[in-house]
Order: sequence, then C-alpha cells, then structure tokens
Amino acid sequence: MLRFDLAPVCSNAYRFQAAVTFLVSAVYLFTPYQWLALILAVGGLIRGFISPHKCPSYRMFAALTTKAGWARKVNAGAKMFADKLVAIAGGVMVASWAMGAEIGMIPAAVLLVFSFIDLTVGFCAACWAYGLWYKLRGAA
Repeated sequence: MLRFDLAPVCSNAYRFQAAVTFLVSAVYLFTPYQWLALILAVGGLIRGFISPHKCPSYRMFAALTTKAGWARKVNAGAKMFADKLVAIAGGVMVASWAMGAEIGMIPAAVLLVFSFIDLTVGFCAACWAYGLWYKLRGAA
C-alpha cells in the first residue's frame, strides 16, 4: 500500500495538478480543443507509472509550494494510484477525440467533478478508494 521506495510527494502540489485536470477536462467538454487531453494522458502516465518526481509539472508545482511554505509531504502510493486513473481516463479521452466519438465525455465529466472536489476541499476520492481497498484486503 504505502510506497517507501519513492520519496513522499507534496499534497499541495497535487492540488495544483487537480487544477490542471479540472481546466483540461472543462476545455475537453466545452470547447473544440479536445486534443488537450494529451496533457492528462501523458502527465498521468509519467506521474502514475514512472514517478511523480520525473514529471515536469509536478516538479514545478512542488517547487512553488515549497518556496511559498505550503509544502505538505504525503506518501506517494495513493497519489500514484490517482494518477494511473487520470492516465487511463486521459487515454480514453484522446482515443475518443481521435476517432471522432463522444464516449470521451464520460471520463472528462468524471475528472471534472472529482478534480473540482480535490481542488476546492482537498479530498482525493481515488486516494480514499486506494486506502479503503487495502483496509478491506487486510481484513480478509
């Protein structure tokens, strides 16, 4: 469950990532610039499957929050799980755009809602589900 092989990540930098996810999802849903979903797919792929510390946007947001004194370190495992979901949703959105289909609206709407919640109140639903999964698995 917990990722001790990676350095902790800054939860407030992830709130900035939630702002990017919210903006890209809104652009995808309400403008013709659906190709911007590539930002979500590539960013989620790097942060979720490689390392958040290798992602340029995370590094920038982490530096900003550290400089402002807002750095709050948390374990990387749950945040990486959330990024894996963003990578998958972003991939579906990109594929949908490339095929001219509208199915990509579903993951875009889901990301819009959950990134707004994370951005405004700091509740990461994917992180909560990640923790719940391991609690339930440990109880069995």
